Amino acid sequence: MKPFALCALLLAAALPAQAKDSGLAYVSSEKDHAITLVDLRTLAVVGTIPTCRRPRHMQRLRGDTQLMVACSDSGRADLIDLASRRSVGGMPLGDDPEVFDLSPDGNSAYVSAEDEGALNVFDVLAKTQRGSVPLGKEPEGVKVSADGKRVYVTSEVASMVHVVDAVTLQVIRNIAVGKRPRRLAFNADGSELWVTNELGASVSVISVRDLTVLATVPLEVKGMRSDDITPVGLTLSRDGRTMYVGLGRANHVAFIDVATRRTTQLVLVGKRAWGVGLNRDGSRLFVVNGLSDDMTVVDTATAKAIKTIAVGRVPHTVVVDD
Repeated sequence: MKPFALCALLLAAALPAQAKDSGLAYVSSEKDHAITLVDLRTLAVVGTIPTCRRPRHMQRLRGDTQLMVACSDSGRADLIDLASRRSVGGMPLGDDPEVFDLSPDGNSAYVSAEDEGALNVFDVLAKTQRGSVPLGKEPEGVKVSADGKRVYVTSEVASMVHVVDAVTLQVIRNIAVGKRPRRLAFNADGSELWVTNELGASVSVISVRDLTVLATVPLEVKGMRSDDITPVGLTLSRDGRTMYVGLGRANHVAFIDVATRRTTQLVLVGKRAWGVGLNRDGSRLFVVNGLSDDMTVVDTATAKAIKTIAVGRVPHTVVVDD
């Protein structure tokens, strides 16, 4: 395979899968036990979908016809049909599921169980649990490698990223990062894993080959103390050049140049910016603000906020289906 083709393949694997062009953004609302629907053309709310209690992380299943919603207070996932916009079933996920990722073939779901201090593994087709991996306290972020061989999980209390062998379900490495690590994202070629440190006001960059920390990227906002800069969600730009990071209580999104690992832009958004998502061409960034109960839409070319939309009480995750 030619180098350019290989790079394109890896970049596609590092980015979220696209859905079936519904023209909607789906936003989970923890307190409303619902998913808010936002029209991507008008940027207006056009409806809601009732779901299980305290919906948090969401992801499209293989085939992009269903949305899987992890509901912490229900201990299960709700499965939403994207065409009918209705629940078509569910599956148990154990106590207090929060964040999950899917295997490349879509058959396995790796779910962080905060109360259990474990990574639980579920067969999506059979809707049964097939394993559990004990981890540090309060695991949260979960990311599966493009080849499906490893699962990376953050432990908020242990300040570590646990590296789990997806076949043996054994921890093969514990990597110390910053204080209270939350979410993870790969760079374009999959050689680096970026990890937000909520109480460290930073991002750790991990070498996937060596499983060591290559760099720590400090996050700063003029006039704010580092204690007020609490990064959580992050996502990679479509061209692989920029990492977008929600800065939590700092109420901004940082644009970080992946090559230089330096912040190039800061955009003021809502209160506690934590969930982020991109549209298909990468022209708009959607930022979920957990304490102002809204979502800010940012033009990525100009680094300007376009509109802020009320999306329900304590929004958590956005999935963009354009």
